[in-house]
Amino acid sequence: MTELTGAIWRTSSRSNDQGLCVEVAANVVVAHGLVGVRDSKDPSGPTLAVSPPGWTAFVTAIRGGAFRR
Repeated sequence: MTELTGAIWRTSSRSNDQGLCVEVAANVVVAHGLVGVRDSKDPSGPTLAVSPPGWTAFVTAIRGGAFRR
């Protein structure tokens, strides 16, 4: 399991009050080479640790509309 102690979590400025948000902790990249991701509704719940290239690919896909309903 990747240690995310000391992560500084940030919610997107585009988040709304519908509870469909994730929080990202990019500061762990420096410490562990990873991007932390968690559900903003459950901050003490499980987290994901994603490689920076994986995170970049995910964000690029979102911006390109890959996950639109």
